[in-house]
Amino acid sequence: MIIKIENLSYVYSPNTPFEIKALDNVSLTINEGEFIGLIGHTGSGKSTLVQHLNGLIKPTSGRVVVDGIDTSGDRADLLKVRQKVGLVFQYPEHQLFEETVYKDIAFGPKNLGLKEEEINLRVKKAMEAVGLDYDKLKDRSPFELSGGQKRRVAIAGVLAMNPKVLILDEPTAGLDPRGRDEILTGLKRLYDEENITIILVSHSMEEVARFVNRIIVMHKGKIAMDGSTKEVFKEQQKLEELGLGIPQITQFMRKYRIKGNDVDDTVITVEEAKRELINYLRRKEND
Repeated sequence: MIIKIENLSYVYSPNTPFEIKALDNVSLTINEGEFIGLIGHTGSGKSTLVQHLNGLIKPTSGRVVVDGIDTSGDRADLLKVRQKVGLVFQYPEHQLFEETVYKDIAFGPKNLGLKEEEINLRVKKAMEAVGLDYDKLKDRSPFELSGGQKRRVAIAGVLAMNPKVLILDEPTAGLDPRGRDEILTGLKRLYDEENITIILVSHSMEEVARFVNRIIVMHKGKIAMDGSTKEVFKEQQKLEELGLGIPQITQFMRKYRIKGNDVDDTVITVEEAKRELINYLRRKEND
């Protein structure tokens, strides 16, 4: 499935003193099987962009085509679009409302008119995908769970709709390190096993570096950069001009190299840096 965005612009409160152009002539293609990091400082247009991808917002001008469906059309089947593209908002646990975890996750599939057997299979699969124990948690109230568990229940509710594309807007915001790691490793496992397309909106360069294979950088409603993770993080100066940065481990490796150590300073994760430093020290021992 391909999402094509063509000359997309969006204006909030048009023709009023509060008019704001949130997106400015954005063109973009999202391919099946990508894990995309969408980054940019607050107000850059990230959230407005992703809300266009499942038809929550319609373009002021331009168009968004999801698997052949033009979301801006008057007769666009937006229900079908939202089945294909699942969107998880920031703090999605605030949207939990059912008395049990099972009922909350099953809410979407039930509204599709699916049979009980299919609903049950979808709930089980969605809970497994986010690392929740079905037997232990299905009858618990979602409001009794930890913050990280609540977040995973909310994500499972979207996954139970079997989307081809999963969009997450700051999915780890407000979580402790353990909760963040549980969410992100679960998403990576889901990506690897299900070949689902994921778009991760994040302010954390470390999160983006660990998991995504393509980065799109937004700035003032436009796409400022678009490329592979390593390509984008090579452009430290440009990122800093946009009010962003590079992963801390990459900064360390670059400073370490400047001091005369012959290491690869393009590494972007702690795991890569660890391997590179071990190999560098072994090379020094053999010289």
